[in-house]
Amino acid sequence: MFKKAAVLVLVLFQVLAFTGPALAKPPGISALAGVLMDAGSGQIYYSKKGDVRREPASLTKIMTAILAIENGNLEELVTVSPRAASVSVGQDIGLKSGDSLTLENLVKAALIYSANDSTVAIAEHIGGTEQEFIRMMNAKAVLLGAYSTRFANTNGYHHPNHYTTARDLAVITRYALGNKKFAELVGTPETTILWADGRKKEIRNTNRLLKNGSYQGLYGVKTGTTLRAGDCLVAAAARDGRNLIAVVLHCGNRYNDAVKLLDYGFDHFNRVTLCRFSEKLAGRRVEGGVLPEVALVAGNTAEVYLPGEDVAKVKREIKFDGPVRAPVRRGQRLGEVVYSFDGKELARVELVSAVDVKKPGPFGRLYDALDF
Repeated sequence: MFKKAAVLVLVLFQVLAFTGPALAKPPGISALAGVLMDAGSGQIYYSKKGDVRREPASLTKIMTAILAIENGNLEELVTVSPRAASVSVGQDIGLKSGDSLTLENLVKAALIYSANDSTVAIAEHIGGTEQEFIRMMNAKAVLLGAYSTRFANTNGYHHPNHYTTARDLAVITRYALGNKKFAELVGTPETTILWADGRKKEIRNTNRLLKNGSYQGLYGVKTGTTLRAGDCLVAAAARDGRNLIAVVLHCGNRYNDAVKLLDYGFDHFNRVTLCRFSEKLAGRRVEGGVLPEVALVAGNTAEVYLPGEDVAKVKREIKFDGPVRAPVRRGQRLGEVVYSFDGKELARVELVSAVDVKKPGPFGRLYDALDF
């Protein structure tokens, strides 16, 4: 069965049954597009036209801000250019040409108050020009796997070549929340913008869900509104060690939509252990070894959250690498197991040898003498 094959792939399908409460029907939302993602694993719990291109409005500023935080010195002073000061469409903090503020104050204005003028000042400071910064935004989107995203500006104004998807926004937000400073700022209900000359402006977060703890565990992220994009929101919340990200675009009521998705994720998905570290999952024939077969065990533990259906069908696909020939080292990769649910991959785990398998006779003694 294993004659001289360079690589053998054996596929096994196993249905794993889990019992639990009946799965609640996915929530109806007013949003034209939406996604609910587990921030820990990247698993998508819910999608409504999640891969359809839409305008992001000021959700664009999530990318603007994370690039500023990663590529700039937040304590450095930024001098506002005439171009940045001329931005007057939508919300702004009233920047004037020649104003001087720290980069951190400009990022605060962009993320918390959604100030459009601050994003241009940020872009020019980090990229040299706004166009160079936009190039950086698009390059970062590709790097993160947000392949259906293209930015044409830093703040979300309408432009025919400025678009994204609910899924891509969840991907970008998941990445951005991994930065402590970003997470701190998007969870700030109110703060003060300071100019170098002593001027101040009190601002409040545009995200109403942050007000007075109106949603348990909520810690951000960003609102966005234009006539074409409609009311948009990315909301993130944590409970019992879990972090969820809800993205809703062009909504009738963005706050209700986000709460519905977050509640759905927290209330109707149960943790399932797909496999445990060192658990035996398969066996392989060994050619030329002192043992005829070696046990394959999981290289790590894989846990995911799944809807609590009476019968949740998870497919387990075991893929073997090429023929196994002695000597074999304990822990040597010999394949992988891929778990999927509803046609989407949940986890991928390496299968490794549970034991050493030596060659017989003097070859086995030589193997023992080698330092692996």
